[in-house]
Amino acid sequence: MIDEANRLKGSFRDPSGFVFFKDNTLFRSVSHLYRDNYDHLIQSGLYDKLVGDGLLISHREATIPVETEKNSYKIIQPEMVPFISYPYEWCFNQLKDAALTVIRIQKQALAYNMSLKDASAYNIQYFKGKPILIDTLSFEIYKENQPWIAYRQFCQHFLAPLAMIAYCDAILSQLMRIFIDGVPLNIASKLLPLTTWLHFGLLTHIHLHAKSQKRYQAKGTAIANSKINKKSLTALIHHLESAIDNIRWKPAGTEWADYYDDTNYTKDDMQHKKRVVGAYINEIKPANVWDLGANTGLFSRIASDLGIDTIAFDVDTAAVEKNYLQMRKNDEKKILPLCLDLTNPSPAIGWANEERFSLAERGPADMVIALALIHHLAVSNNLPLGHLADYFSRLCRFLIIEFVDKKDSQVQRLLLNREDIFLHYTRQDFENAFGSYFSILKSKDIGNTKRTLYLMKNLGEKYNVSGWSKRHG
Repeated sequence: MIDEANRLKGSFRDPSGFVFFKDNTLFRSVSHLYRDNYDHLIQSGLYDKLVGDGLLISHREATIPVETEKNSYKIIQPEMVPFISYPYEWCFNQLKDAALTVIRIQKQALAYNMSLKDASAYNIQYFKGKPILIDTLSFEIYKENQPWIAYRQFCQHFLAPLAMIAYCDAILSQLMRIFIDGVPLNIASKLLPLTTWLHFGLLTHIHLHAKSQKRYQAKGTAIANSKINKKSLTALIHHLESAIDNIRWKPAGTEWADYYDDTNYTKDDMQHKKRVVGAYINEIKPANVWDLGANTGLFSRIASDLGIDTIAFDVDTAAVEKNYLQMRKNDEKKILPLCLDLTNPSPAIGWANEERFSLAERGPADMVIALALIHHLAVSNNLPLGHLADYFSRLCRFLIIEFVDKKDSQVQRLLLNREDIFLHYTRQDFENAFGSYFSILKSKDIGNTKRTLYLMKNLGEKYNVSGWSKRHG
């Protein structure tokens, strides 16, 4: 039997199978209940088609004897995804591309007489720069006149959040953090402006859909009882695709100007900083990198260009959007831009707070880069240096971090309209605080600036780069 402790905490809702670990390797058990659907997926050619098109994660059937789990029909070993991200961490076009990927998969499935039985955004991950389905057991054999069972979930996980970002405010993407099964359509309908009733796709799939749900709930009947033939279902999928295609978003009041123009670096100082960061990365040769406060990814790409899996986090959705569009345009496979407010990082959510992992639980990273960040956290957000050092020590094995002196013009700007109460924000205080958790391997002053770059190593013995991929899949 498979030890219950080895099952992935969030893998318990689907009777078709579950994910577990054995010897730090990820496996998926396929139940006898799912046997016919799994066989059709493989034998029909749909699996090969989707994997070949980069739409479904590949797997191999494992050599572990089926007898190890009496309820298993098959045990498969999926290809590993280096980092699991969540939809509320994606920028607008990441969510849009993920939505269009689900549509493409559903269209292919129908062509092979199958259909997606769920459309959770959590089943899509970014792998080698592109969205991909990671749940092999999401398919079922298509039955004539059966509605698309995943339709409501698709609208809640994709269409509603995209519409709210585009027509209301990008901050509403964070509703996905509260509603783990997608934004309820009645809430989306109330929040969206009246002009969206003139958008035929949003009128049909959000506003009227929400009214239909309310009407059926009042009657105590199910929408799923209605019949729809394959031709009509295909038309519905095409209509959803058109609705998604026609939603566009651009941050208001900005043309995505060069975020690095507003610094006090000279050109030579900036080049010096790049060289030092590159030298630190080359010295450690980390297995993976998290760049916290990455902006549009200028320094993240020093790592990703070396073939290192790099997550570029930033609180500014416009910066993440620009970073993602550059990544997509250049077909960059080693960098993943994500939205993150480090003062309120992604928490553990879902049943028993265990279905979706916090940021720290998805680590540790082999290396964290934190450039031009500490003064914002310490001065703008009143976070003591000791607290920062403690939290960073939970995130990484190695750390490249920039200390910005209080005399720096950027810090002075932060202090313009407030009292300077930061008596313990000095370089010595910084080194003392971080020295309690890290050994300082190197430090380098950047040109003529009031800034210093440090290379540090975690003093803890627990960080052996086991990382997310081996612990959580």
